[in-house]
Amino acid sequence: MTLQNAAPMSSQNLPRLGITIPYTDLAPRDEVVDFVQAADRLGYESVWVPEAYGYDAITFLTLLATRTEHIQLATGIVNVFSRTPALIGQTIAGLDDISGGRAILGLGTSGPQVIEGWHGVAFEKGVRRTREVVEIVRMVLRRERVVYEGEVFQLRKGLKLITHPRRSEVPIALATLTDAGVALTAELADRWMPTLYDPDRAPGVFAAALERGGASRDPQRGRLQVCPTVPVYVGDPAEARAVLKPYLALYIGGMGSRERNFYNALVRRYGYEDEAVRIQELYLAGDRQTATELVPDELVDRLCVTGDEESCRTQVGALFERGVDVPLLSFANLDPEARLRALDALAPARLTAPTASRS
Repeated sequence: MTLQNAAPMSSQNLPRLGITIPYTDLAPRDEVVDFVQAADRLGYESVWVPEAYGYDAITFLTLLATRTEHIQLATGIVNVFSRTPALIGQTIAGLDDISGGRAILGLGTSGPQVIEGWHGVAFEKGVRRTREVVEIVRMVLRRERVVYEGEVFQLRKGLKLITHPRRSEVPIALATLTDAGVALTAELADRWMPTLYDPDRAPGVFAAALERGGASRDPQRGRLQVCPTVPVYVGDPAEARAVLKPYLALYIGGMGSRERNFYNALVRRYGYEDEAVRIQELYLAGDRQTATELVPDELVDRLCVTGDEESCRTQVGALFERGVDVPLLSFANLDPEARLRALDALAPARLTAPTASRS
């Protein structure tokens, strides 16, 4: 199947959907570009490019900026440890200019494995550092003289950006899962990008943090947009679980140390205490197969969208009714033709509730 000749679809009054791109090169670059171009034509709102310890996000987003017309281009995410706030600011300003004002800055702390093990930087004061990065980036984009006295950063020379950003403010999304991080997100960010998001349980789990942070939010910033990553597999549910369980086992069991794994802690808060403990024990001991087998079917069904095309459309539509503003769909179908079919099947214009997405 090819969507090369599909006519562009207007995104006006359609549900807002994003897509995420894997941080590995399992799929060839040209194939990924074709996929994003198809999403652009089908009216998807945004594409989110991570980096972890693969290629950096900005380089690929710049390529996409030259190959697409409407889709917004988001870092999904870059971490706040490996670049200075000023560099993040000038980089996103450059992407925003090249793309004609389509950039979104997705930020997060990542985790100790990447920050300490890859970048060689101490993983500390993550929430405070994120706050200061956001504040400084916004100063950079407004072309203010950056004089800043923080706990992490002290900038005293009063320099300002010598180039002129296309926009004085770029939307900022924060990928947070701890209560302190979620509260910061509710206070400062334009979007919240949670991972392993259970649309039924997460609102209750994070209600207090969201309320605490929201109490300090500048009303002029508008309402925080909820934009969770949502793994999707269009096909047989049993086959979908076999594909998606290794992904969940990796996050629950292997993303971080035994003492500090944000995803494991979140799954425990969802009520899977015993399962999370055992999956982590097995994963860290090297028995990934058994760890994967222990991921409950119910958890896959809660965190992912699976089934035939109509069922997946219904499940995505239901996310809007549960307070999600922009589901960021992560298509797990590995075959490129099947992935394109899934992208087309879940295109915004094909959902049954076009007014569900809130502005």
